[in-house]
Formats: sequence, structure tokens, C-alpha cells
Amino acid sequence: MIKVLIADDQAMVRQGFGALLAAQPDILVVGDAADGEQAVTETRRLDPDVVLMDIRMPVLDGIEATRRLTRSPGPRILILTTFDLDDYVFAALRAGASGFLLKDAPAADLVHAVRVVAAGEGLLAPSVTRTLIEEFASRPHADRPRATALNGLTPRETEVLRLIARGLSNQEIAAALVVAEQTVKTHVGRVLAKLGLRDRAQAVVLAYETGLVAAGE
Repeated sequence: MIKVLIADDQAMVRQGFGALLAAQPDILVVGDAADGEQAVTETRRLDPDVVLMDIRMPVLDGIEATRRLTRSPGPRILILTTFDLDDYVFAALRAGASGFLLKDAPAADLVHAVRVVAAGEGLLAPSVTRTLIEEFASRPHADRPRATALNGLTPRETEVLRLIARGLSNQEIAAALVVAEQTVKTHVGRVLAKLGLRDRAQAVVLAYETGLVAAGE
């Protein structure tokens, strides 16, 4: 069962998303929050697997709430936004979000996103997300990691990271490298562990920021 908490300052959004997710047999909505401070408090109290996090909220915005919740092992953060390309989303990814979803996305996309993020995959499949990350990676950033950060990876692990960054699933990576899917899962796990990353979304960001993958590839 996937436990979900919904953080949004609009009651109708919380109620609508809550009803939709509660109707799924594998999802349990454990709580909600009307601002970022409450989102942090309720998340620590209820221990959800996934937090649907609005960005623009009173008291504490979704970016800072995400940053506080990802400082230590905790829930996956799925950012809810009205715009597909804005600076707030870039900041949320840097804060540790595992993906993002437009508020006007179809209901099925929301349910799928929660399941994908809960599984640790990172919400990377939609083309708009890849566009976002490419744009995000091209922007100046004082703390941009150096390419040497990847030195601890083996050549095969580096290739797996490159394919992850291009948006390929484990199954697609296995086909590209002509190996078993379980082997790919092992490589992905080692890449994340060696680089100290939470999930595939963070791996994609790192691949672009270190120059392993260039925008447009």
C-alpha cells in the first residue's frame, strides 16, 4: 500500500486529488496540509511514502518544505505545479524532488505518477520532464558538481547512468546493453549508492550537470 500526503493551499485541490487517489486499491491517503510548515509536520508524523507538494504555499513554500524533508531518508516528493517550465520547479529539483506533475494533467497521469515515484523510479518519462531537466541543467549554478564526481563509477555504470539520463527504463536499458533487466537494476542501485543519490530523477540531474549528457542528446 502506497501512503500519500497531499500538500496544497487550495482545499478543492486537496479534496479532489484525495478522492481520486483514495479510490485506488493500492493507495492510501493518510493526510493533507494547507501550507509548507504543516506539510513538514504532518509528513514527519504520518510517515507517507509520497508527498504531493504544491510549490506556492503560505507560511513555508513547497521548495523549502521539500528541502527539509529530503535532508534525511524520507518520502518521495512529487511537485505539483501550474507551469511546466518555471524557476520554482528547477529549485524544487535541486531541493531533492523526485519529479513533477502539472495540475491539469489527466487523472490517470496523477495515479501513475504516484506509483512511479513511490517505486523510486523518478518521474522522467513525459517529454516535458526531459525538456525541463535539460533546461534546468543548462542554467548557471554555483554548486554545479564536477565531472570528477563520476570517477568512482565503472565504465558500464557510467553507460547505465547515461542511458538513465536519456529517459530509458530498466527494460529499455537492458535491451540496449543486451543484458538481463535484473543486471540493470543492480547497476542502477550501485550508481545511486556510489553517487549518494535518492533516485533516478537525481541521477538525471547529476548526469546533465556534470556534462555526462548534453542537452538535446
